[in-house]
Amino acid sequence: MKHINFATITEFNQAHHLPKPENPLFSIGCKTLNPDEIKNCGAVSSEEVSYSNQFYLISLKNIVSGEILYGRTKYDCNTGTLLFSAPNQTYAFKDVVISSESWVIAIHEDFIRGLDIRKLIKNYNFFNYNVNEALHLSPKEEKIIKLILKGIDAEYNNNQDEFSKEIIISHLETLLKYSDRFYKRQFLNRKEINKNLMTRFREILDAYFESGRQMENGIPTVEWLANQLGVSHRYMSDTIKAETGKTAVDQINLYLVEEAKNLLLAPNASISETAYKLGFEYPQYFSRLFKKKTGISPKAYIENGGVN
Repeated sequence: MKHINFATITEFNQAHHLPKPENPLFSIGCKTLNPDEIKNCGAVSSEEVSYSNQFYLISLKNIVSGEILYGRTKYDCNTGTLLFSAPNQTYAFKDVVISSESWVIAIHEDFIRGLDIRKLIKNYNFFNYNVNEALHLSPKEEKIIKLILKGIDAEYNNNQDEFSKEIIISHLETLLKYSDRFYKRQFLNRKEINKNLMTRFREILDAYFESGRQMENGIPTVEWLANQLGVSHRYMSDTIKAETGKTAVDQINLYLVEEAKNLLLAPNASISETAYKLGFEYPQYFSRLFKKKTGISPKAYIENGGVN
């Protein structure tokens, strides 16, 4: 697979036929591209190409043909698609055609260093989702996002003064808060898909432990499970939390505790052997988790005959 890394915003803008940035650390642009320009910047390609940037990227595109994958499920993208990527995150497109209008914001880490918005960005998982986990906006939501983008664009292209950066940051914070709201809506509207992901999550855990892989490889990680599901680990965790109220780590731990309860009630069960069978490196780690989740120690659980 061909890979392209953009080290600077200037380099990125040049490759995407956008004007040279007014500020080397921040840029916003709305470009109406003709078909040749779209093809040249990699938006339309039968060859799979991956990209990465050494800065944050927010882009609003309209997908007019092709599909974006959510795990193994396909969705038509005939409304606005909002994409987020963090520095050095790899994202990819294949056989996706965008409309001629495309909004792009590029933010270098140094532009927000020391500001509250940096912490805000770090707390939003959607900057680390895969490209196939993009935010699909309703027409009303797209209109709201475009109004904010136009506000940022107007300030960016104004004669910048001492207030400009503060105003741009304020608009960006609003954009991120609306995006967070719309993502939560997207999770809620896809409850059946969320249930399907949760079912597959459980099936993968079952298969892993039934095969005994935990005794050789240890307890499966969130990253490994997400990879098996074909989604980013942050997206998987957010989806599971939206469906169950608990994170992926919580679900793994609850699974371990339920398996432990069965193992501890076997004849001549030992705590150390149970810990080993579940993939724990040290029995005390297992005992600590078990007591935290059940309120009693594994020893007390055995002595009480499984009553807690």
